[in-house]
Amino acid sequence: MPPKISAFPKCYLDEIAGARTMSVFDWIEMAKGLPADGLEMYDGFFTSTSREYLDRLRDAIHAAGFVMPMLCCSPDFTNPDAEGRKKSVDREIAMIQACHHLGGEGTVCRVLSGQRFPEVSRQQGIEWVCECFEELLPVAREYGVILGLENHYKDGFWKYPEFAQKQEVFLELLAAFPEREFFGVQYDPSNAVVAGDDPIELLKHVADRVVSMHASDRYLVEGATLDDLLQSDGTIGYSDSLLHGVTGKGINDYDAIFTILAEHHYSGWISIEDGMNGLGEMRESLEFLHRMVEIYFPEGNE
Repeated sequence: MPPKISAFPKCYLDEIAGARTMSVFDWIEMAKGLPADGLEMYDGFFTSTSREYLDRLRDAIHAAGFVMPMLCCSPDFTNPDAEGRKKSVDREIAMIQACHHLGGEGTVCRVLSGQRFPEVSRQQGIEWVCECFEELLPVAREYGVILGLENHYKDGFWKYPEFAQKQEVFLELLAAFPEREFFGVQYDPSNAVVAGDDPIELLKHVADRVVSMHASDRYLVEGATLDDLLQSDGTIGYSDSLLHGVTGKGINDYDAIFTILAEHHYSGWISIEDGMNGLGEMRESLEFLHRMVEIYFPEGNE
């Protein structure tokens, strides 16, 4: 079975989850007609987690012709405050349940490591994160939901970047939690670029554990190079010289990415993070991904 394509409204993240000048239902209505099979959700979109609200949301997604394959959550499991970590675990458990309610078994609920608090050592952070994962795993197993650990940059509402942003920390954390049935990787090539890492090298390391993927692209303004943008910690971050663009037209090598995914018979979801310059670009990105799936997963055309 070839991968399926989902859409995520990164362009409207603040309007829906921050300022609340737009609702998730507005986004679902706008998404009608986009060449996508599903709509990825973000827990910040929700104004309630009641059964009635989730029923309404699920029905709206289905009525628009989509399914909900992925739920994007941002737990902070490196919080130095134990009570803060507990709140993140409790919230993630509620989101696993919501993920099942909206998408059923096999949906992917994103997890993160947490923020890179200056006072938290690498060893301590990994221990805390794994402890939190251990608490989540029985719930994920009960509901048939898969936890997807993303190589992430920084949640839009966080103070610090991701604890496991750099590849070496991400791989160490992944090795420390070997569960494969209900836990895997949500791969994001653009986040690897922002981390100052090679997205192809990262994918080679984790391809056999990828359960979902975010697809977007970046391009450099004229005269800029990635080496010029490297910061003291080896990352790039969100530089004004590194801009969002149509997927497939930027610096990510999607031919190499899809080659590796096909070699590992990837059959999960690929969710587009785009539309920063309008829904026209999101449509163009979605159409690009469909073409790549047709090329690299020809069995889906039979």
